[in-house]
Amino acid sequence: MPPKISDEERDALEAELERLRQEHRDLDAAIDALAAVGPGDQLQVQRLKKRKLALRDRLSFVEDQLTPDIIA
Repeated sequence: MPPKISDEERDALEAELERLRQEHRDLDAAIDALAAVGPGDQLQVQRLKKRKLALRDRLSFVEDQLTPDIIA
């Protein structure tokens, strides 16, 4: 069982979580904007999507750190 996180660690994780969510939303908007312009730079779109997936993985990790394990 992982050790309980301190209030300071929890605050830091929550701040990181909010920053990651904002960056994820920003990437989503950037991808939509590039798609709306037309057949633009597909390489750039692919890079943004790859970054968005990496952010999603990090978001999941941080959320798991904040959620206590419940033994069923």
